Amino acid sequence: MNRPSKGPLSGVRVVELAHVMAGPVGGLLMADMGADVIKVEKLPGGDDTRRTTPPEINGESASFMILNRNKRGIAVNLKTPEGVEVVKRLVGQADVVIENYRPGTMEKMGLGYAALNQINPGLVYCKITGFGTSGPYAGRAGYDLISQGMSGLMGLTGEGPGRPPVKVGVPVGDVTAGILAATGVLAAYIERLRTGRGQFVDTSLLEASLVHTYWPAAMAFATGRSAEPMGSAHPVAAPYQAFPTQDGWINIGAISQANWERIAIVLEMPSLLEDSRFASNGARMSHRDQLVEIMSSVLKQRATEAWVEAFERAGVPAGPVKTMTQVLADPQVKARDMIVQVEHPVAGNVSALGCPIKFSGGSGVTSRGAPLYGQHTHEVLAELGYAEPDIERLAELQAVYAATVAA
Repeated sequence: MNRPSKGPLSGVRVVELAHVMAGPVGGLLMADMGADVIKVEKLPGGDDTRRTTPPEINGESASFMILNRNKRGIAVNLKTPEGVEVVKRLVGQADVVIENYRPGTMEKMGLGYAALNQINPGLVYCKITGFGTSGPYAGRAGYDLISQGMSGLMGLTGEGPGRPPVKVGVPVGDVTAGILAATGVLAAYIERLRTGRGQFVDTSLLEASLVHTYWPAAMAFATGRSAEPMGSAHPVAAPYQAFPTQDGWINIGAISQANWERIAIVLEMPSLLEDSRFASNGARMSHRDQLVEIMSSVLKQRATEAWVEAFERAGVPAGPVKTMTQVLADPQVKARDMIVQVEHPVAGNVSALGCPIKFSGGSGVTSRGAPLYGQHTHEVLAELGYAEPDIERLAELQAVYAATVAA
């Protein structure tokens, strides 16, 4: 059966009634911490990311596989009473539900929190939506792009004022919403251990994007003004940004005065320390353009790696700007087990991102790849007490789909 046998959440059962990204990220994190995560996919079709291609590996969606490894998967037709009953029986034996359907969808199927709480009063039910379950936007559908714009992120990202708004290069709202979901679920689960009572946990893509704006929000609270795009620069420190080198780019950070002094020494420009324009962080902020021009002219004379080594010797935080393939080959990333190999029934041996949290007692990460559509339906239904004739009948009614591939 190859269930996770280690990890702090070993023994916790999570029902993932989620699709695409935000909910599956939350489920993935909990699976990697040892939970038995059962992904319930709609019938027909399954999770939409199964069709998010290219890229593919042996015909299987790479997007689906990277978000859903380490889970078991069943396929259920939630538009049939028999399918709804399967989910209710599953939830009756679960600790957590994570879902990210549009507001009202689960309630229409009789699977909202109020209904499931009657079945399992200890259930922790987490809902992820575009804007939350309260407020004037509660009924709206939401996507990561929309949340980035409405949270202010796109007004802060880009090369400068007057330029077109730029989305963060990754779906930061979706991913962060999944992280917040897992965090909220764990807090509610801890309280359940004390009280025996479950509860409803609610987060959204808007809030997940908004929490990345602590610095610009602080500035707005203090000054009443909105920060503008600054490229890779920092709103309250200089130099703190990307600089061109002979063969690429390097990020250099001088949050403290001591680091600034070390930077000037590495650049072999002691005159910078005597220049009143750069004497303090405030002065450097006021003369950022001149400082960047001076530093860039020097940094372009050597290769990125040479500068990285020089700054490291001096104790200055600095690092190259890498491509994705370079990151995945990085020895530090590998040393931290952030690249894992999993076995998929069709795609074979597949690389995936590992668990970003480390535990001295071990995690729940296994070598199990993402499930095929309906791969564990038969297995899970049998665990719920369905006899073989019952499972066959559900399949005939198209209330469930059970793949023939062995788990």
